[in-house]
Parts: sequence; C-alpha cells; structure tokens
Amino acid sequence: MNTPLVTVGLPLALAVIMFGLGLSLTVADFTRIAKTPRVVAIALVCQVVVLPVIAFGLVLAFGLPPILAVGMMLLAASPGGTTANLFSHLFRGDVALNVSLTAVNSVLAVVTVPLVTNFAIDYFDPSGGADAIGLQIGKVLQVFAIVLVPVALGMLVRRWSVDFATRMERPVRIGSAVTLVLVIVGAILSDSGADDALADVGVITLVFCLISLTIGYLVPRLLGIRTRQAIACSMEVGLHNSTIAITIALSVIGSTEMAMPAAVYGVVMFPLAAGFGWLITRPWMRRATVAAE
Repeated sequence: MNTPLVTVGLPLALAVIMFGLGLSLTVADFTRIAKTPRVVAIALVCQVVVLPVIAFGLVLAFGLPPILAVGMMLLAASPGGTTANLFSHLFRGDVALNVSLTAVNSVLAVVTVPLVTNFAIDYFDPSGGADAIGLQIGKVLQVFAIVLVPVALGMLVRRWSVDFATRMERPVRIGSAVTLVLVIVGAILSDSGADDALADVGVITLVFCLISLTIGYLVPRLLGIRTRQAIACSMEVGLHNSTIAITIALSVIGSTEMAMPAAVYGVVMFPLAAGFGWLITRPWMRRATVAAE
C-alpha cells in the first residue's frame, strides 16, 4: 500500500494536524507538569503501561487475526490526540492538563510506539514465518519527525503572533481533517480485504475505547485526583491519536489491514466520548465517585 495517496497525502495530513496542535501550545505547557507531577504520572502510567496490557488481553480474548492484532497494539501505543482537548473543554475538564499531557505523550511515543508494536509483531507473527514486516526504528523516527517538527513550527508561529495562531487553529484543523478522511477512505477502497477487516475490529475497538475512557477517569478519582483533572485524564487516555497509528500502518509498514483498528477507532471514539462525558458529569455519578474515595 505505497500509492502516492498514502506515501504523500497521509504524512502531509498528519503534519498539518500536528502544526495545528503546535499553534495551541507554549513552552509553559511542557513545564506545567512540574506543578502537578502526581496527576501527570498517573495519566502516563495508564496511557503507556496499562492500555497496551489491556489491548493485548482483548486481542487474545477476541481471537483477532495476527495483522489486526498488531494494528490494535499499535493503536493502544499511540499517544493521546488533540480531540481530547476539545472533549475535555466540553465537559469542563482541566484543558491545560490535557494540553500538557498531549505534548509530553507525543514525545514519549517516539520510544513507546516502536517498543509495543515490535513486541506485537514478534508475538503475533503476522507474516506467518515469511519475510519479516518489523517496524524499523529509522522509519518510525521519520514519522515522528513529521509529528514533532510541525508542532515546533506551530509553537514558533504562536510565539510570533498569538492572534494569527488563534485565527489559524480552526481552518488548519478543518483542512487537515478533510485531507485525512480522503486519504483513509481512498486507501480502504483500494484494498479488497478491507471490508472483512472492518467487520472483525468493530466490536473490539468499541470495547477498548470504553475501557480506556473508564480507566482514565476512575483510576485518578480512586487515587484522590480532583474531578476536573480526572475528566481531563479520561479524555487524554481514552482518545488516542489514531492518525499516527494509521500513518505508521499505511506509510511505514504498508498494510491497510493493520490500519483498520485505528481507522474504526477514529470514528467510534466521538459518540462514545460524548456519551461518557455526559455520564461522568451527572451529579449522581460525581457523588458516587466521591463516596468511593
């Protein structure tokens, strides 16, 4: 799956998305974590350690084919996405915490994504003993150069002109989303086995998203974290940057099937996050979590 649509269009869409993220970031978003180290540590452990373990268990329980199993693990290893900031704002979470977590997660993912994905490739052996399809570190670093360099450029633009950065955030977000959808749809339509893969991963991605949102909220609350910060953690842990997983699957490994879990997740996470956000902001739910502390 190395058509120009994928090799050029997808990295371009990812770069634009991350540039849009950079327009909303400042250096203070990285240094702010020193003020709330406990909350950040809890969220990162849930994101980096707990979720890959849960995804591994779900893959075994659902008996996914090897290539889709690797795709699920790739999705689980991907960092939180910018969508978390939006949902956190909608449900009165600590958006500043979301922004900081997204920034730190995106940097950590340079190490965690190759580790988790290569483990999954070795364990599930999607090539069936044929030529290995391992995730090469050099290619992964190229993907994250597409992630981190645009973020840095966006931050420089914001430093140069806050007003300009604020005006550009919305059109950049819309343009990148449209480009991303066109690229993903084009890649799926060009692959004859995509329909079967979509059917295989529908339920497991839904279950994984619900578990991710729940862990992201309940673990911080049970550890005494305030509600606003717990909501932020829930959205950050529950809403992955599926674009990175799709880009690695399509552009680096060249597998449309491996991209299916992230593609499906990118659709189901919106209504699930909306419903989950509504649920945890109900007064009776807040009283129940306070009583459980």
